[in-house]
Amino acid sequence: MTMTPRADKDRAPSIFISHGSPMFALEPGRLGPQLTALGQSLGNISAAMVVSPHWQTVGPLRLTHNAAPETIHDFGGFPAPLYALRYPSKGAPESAERTAELLKTAGLPVGLDDRRGLDHGAWVPLMHLFPKADIPVFQLSMPLDLTATAAFALGSLLAELRNEGILIIGSGSLTHNLYELQRTDPKTVPYVGEFANWVNQIVLNGSHQELINYRAIAPHAVRAHPTEEHFLPLLVAMGAGMPDHARLMEGGIEYGVLSMNSYIWQ
Repeated sequence: MTMTPRADKDRAPSIFISHGSPMFALEPGRLGPQLTALGQSLGNISAAMVVSPHWQTVGPLRLTHNAAPETIHDFGGFPAPLYALRYPSKGAPESAERTAELLKTAGLPVGLDDRRGLDHGAWVPLMHLFPKADIPVFQLSMPLDLTATAAFALGSLLAELRNEGILIIGSGSLTHNLYELQRTDPKTVPYVGEFANWVNQIVLNGSHQELINYRAIAPHAVRAHPTEEHFLPLLVAMGAGMPDHARLMEGGIEYGVLSMNSYIWQ
């Protein structure tokens, strides 16, 4: 299956969204209204593809191929209203097939999953970006052994989809140390801002090699991300977004340790 490339002015963006906690669905904070305004400004989007840390796979990459994906509540211990939420978007089987074709051409093994729904890394930010759930959505799994170098390379492969109206979303969290999560003390832990400021400078400068090497050179990198899965979607989005210049969506810091800063390349 092939799709017709669109004119440059119709090219879809690439976005990194910090979804932080599942509570973002109910607590939009500073970022939620910015995502809603962004979604309203985007035209000619045929589908949205999400790479989320909450779907990691061993072996071949997987793509959701479900025409009516369910809303997966893949978390526990949160208020009841969160579990009542549903995101009733359509799936995008044809876009998933096109993505599979692209990845296979690049030599990456990939399969289609007809049963999986949307995890909260997808539907929570989409509730703000497209609150009417009127854009078809599909997900690409994240390899369990994904590295920063491979994440950027994967995004670069996916960039072609933007010319076909497919919005590429890396969904993660700019900082994600849940061991230090503070639900009662809103005071920002200093390292969070220092790490977020470093990332912001690197992303806005387009210094992708430095971002790839973040774990060795960024201040407090390991403390900000004891494990990497919530940071790597940023590298996927950046790989898909370059050479466009990034724009910051400043989201503040939630619960003292979750930076909600997000980026768009368009």
